[in-house]
Amino acid sequence: MSEPVTSLLIVTKAGDAAALALGVEMADALRDRLERVGLCEHSPNAPICSGMAEFGDYGLVLVLGGDGTLISVARRMHGHPAPLLGLNLGRVGFLAEMSRERWPEVLERVLAGGFRIRRRLCLEYLIRRQDSGEVRGLAVNDIVVSRGVLARLIRLNLSFDGRFVAGLRADGVVVSTPTGATAYGFSAGGPLIHPDLAVLSVTPVCPFLNSIKPLILPASGELAILVEEAGDVHLSEDGQKAVPLAAGEQVIVRRSAHDLILADLGETDYFSRLRSKGFVSGGGK
Repeated sequence: MSEPVTSLLIVTKAGDAAALALGVEMADALRDRLERVGLCEHSPNAPICSGMAEFGDYGLVLVLGGDGTLISVARRMHGHPAPLLGLNLGRVGFLAEMSRERWPEVLERVLAGGFRIRRRLCLEYLIRRQDSGEVRGLAVNDIVVSRGVLARLIRLNLSFDGRFVAGLRADGVVVSTPTGATAYGFSAGGPLIHPDLAVLSVTPVCPFLNSIKPLILPASGELAILVEEAGDVHLSEDGQKAVPLAAGEQVIVRRSAHDLILADLGETDYFSRLRSKGFVSGGGK
């Protein structure tokens, strides 16, 4: 188990009145008990918690929202040592383990150090522009290269550690972390991956003639995606930010040097979450 928590930052989903009201209630209840309690709203389009102390000044960051809010906050605080704990106010809640109904009881245990630290790999990407410029970014769930609104295939070449893998004509390709394997990659036909594995999955989206199957690759390597022919093509990180791509440009995807750090309550395991969220089904125990 972990050390008792003496400082807590509560981050609420921007524009969500229920999340903000709950955050205020929590902060008021804890200010006399902890050395420091912070409260702020998170907006994906603005610096997080403007004016607040650095994330590293807090022992725990509690995110009130859904998985999307938690992922967005995780990208903003990437590289900071404070673990994240999500309270689910969204739909799926695969990462946000804490429930609203039991928050006083569960938070009491969390503040006493009743959680384990879990690390999950993240991805970083580098776009090599034709004009020699570069664009860099980060993803917790997935990096997707895909077509825009026009119903036409795009042509991509995939290489891994400098070795050609395959050419691809498809709507796009999804590169997922094990955490993101339950997101877009799963919908595109990709595999479920245990979060403790250091791998990434590469899943084509509607490939022409089913020319390539989903791949599992070691996260120690480097995946290169070359845009051979493009019209309206974009890269998206975690489905929350889009970057346009042109023909001849290359996307390099590798494991980030910093992991996603989660506070794990240990109330459910990976497989029970898969069952409860509908990713797997069947009888038995």
